[in-house]
Amino acid sequence: MPETVINLIIIVLVLAVLGAIVGYIIREKKRGSKCIGCPYARECAARREGGCSGQGK
Repeated sequence: MPETVINLIIIVLVLAVLGAIVGYIIREKKRGSKCIGCPYARECAARREGGCSGQGK
């Protein structure tokens, strides 16, 4: 019984983290970021089409 509760808690935590990640990606895409990991993502997306190289600064 305790193992089941521990497994359930772990599953819920993993799903919560995955949900937070997917939510973040969806929000950033709606804001216009082409590449989410790039610190210049919003500037590049507004400036040119085709992604961000980070070298435009």
